[in-house]
Amino acid sequence: MGKIGGFKEYIRTDEENVAVLERVKNYNEFTIPLSKDKIKEQGSRCMDCGIPFCHSGCPLGNLIPDFNDMVHQEEWQSALEILQSTNNFPEFTGRLCPAPCEKSCVLGIIAEPVAIENIEKSIIERGFAEGWIKPQPPQTRTGKTVAVVGSGPAGLAAAQQLNRAGHTVTVFERDNAIGGLLRYGIPNFKLEKAIIDRRIAILEAEGITFKTNVNVGVNFSVDELKAFDSIVLCGGATERRSLPTKGIDSKGVVQAMDFLSQQTKVLYGEKIDNQVKATGKNVIVIGGGDTGSDCVGTSNRHGAKSVTNFEILPKPPVGRSESTPWPFWPLQLKTSSSHEEGCDRNWLINTKEFIANEKGELTGLKTVEVEWKMKPGQRPELIEKPGTEKIWPCELALLALGFTGPEKTLSEQLGLEIDARNNYKANNYQTNVPNIFTAGDMRRGQSLIVWAISEGREAARQVDLYLMGYSNLPTKGNGDLPSL
Repeated sequence: MGKIGGFKEYIRTDEENVAVLERVKNYNEFTIPLSKDKIKEQGSRCMDCGIPFCHSGCPLGNLIPDFNDMVHQEEWQSALEILQSTNNFPEFTGRLCPAPCEKSCVLGIIAEPVAIENIEKSIIERGFAEGWIKPQPPQTRTGKTVAVVGSGPAGLAAAQQLNRAGHTVTVFERDNAIGGLLRYGIPNFKLEKAIIDRRIAILEAEGITFKTNVNVGVNFSVDELKAFDSIVLCGGATERRSLPTKGIDSKGVVQAMDFLSQQTKVLYGEKIDNQVKATGKNVIVIGGGDTGSDCVGTSNRHGAKSVTNFEILPKPPVGRSESTPWPFWPLQLKTSSSHEEGCDRNWLINTKEFIANEKGELTGLKTVEVEWKMKPGQRPELIEKPGTEKIWPCELALLALGFTGPEKTLSEQLGLEIDARNNYKANNYQTNVPNIFTAGDMRRGQSLIVWAISEGREAARQVDLYLMGYSNLPTKGNGDLPSL
């Protein structure tokens, strides 16, 4: 695979970014694509490792050495066919995936791993630019109908796979545009929404029906849903985690997803009354994950007076932790492009109180430094450090604390069981109601986009088996490959 010795001849090269002072002036994507020659070099670094651990690192089972080799040989159409055989939406994962495949790349033991994610993005964008990606509606229909509830990556993947099997698929989305968190949870500077629209147009041309502003169980009865032969629930984990902290109801304490979704909606011409703005404010983002990073980037674009990030966990090491050796996902410090745009990052800090004025408006946060006491066989204990309380000026606190599970509206009305982790319980994606299946964050809890796509694909195969008694849909990592 790749060029013999290519990993010694070429160094890893990543996309460059537009300068900070320029990119924070707008909400556009700001990466500068590598040339075709540079991407070829990156594919040439794939080292014929014998056992490609990147396969197991990727939840989709992407055939990474195979498409790397095709890029090395400049066989771009073959690379595209291999990539699409396991991944329905490389244009999403190529922008948003944290690339667990790269963390398990064998080359990463001795050098910088292969730039798999960027190669993936380059392949799919070349495919669109060349007109190679076209609608492929099924040649025959089975007469079976399937309702997919939720249009995030899990729902879209399930819908496309089931449509390919010949079933008539309708996707229900409660918001006013398709895409789920891809649409409203991911800022435009990471994923411009024209990228979603481009893919939705293909799915519609393939025969999938999309219905927006349909909140099943609220303005669309579950009795109407039961008219379908099978149902796939892909509504995501949408119950947001909060804090049991004094002053949490102060005006100016806002859930991160409300802040982010409002900005995207305004950007596309929707009217939002009393939009939450960071302009001129001291902003504190509580939570150090990707959503927290997105809040940092959005706050900087609003023109915040200051942006501070709190994380209750210890600061990760710059390199791999000894507790997460290759090929495991590493405990390692991640500095995002949003952090680079301006952010005071703080670890081992806990919010004790949200301080408000007589009008109930947030004016500050009281915090305390903490440490984690480890006890063998027990959960770590959070210990406050005496004498470390501090007051931080703050007019906007954004809670980026993740999600506790899916809403229970559908499960209650459909009579579905819940598992010990507060998710919809399923065996091989099938719930306790035989014709109802579930996938994505609704089934496995808050996770990665690449897991959502994988879940959607796997669930679709189980639905197809249920409806037809057999399935020609591929299993994980076993796509319909071209002859090479």
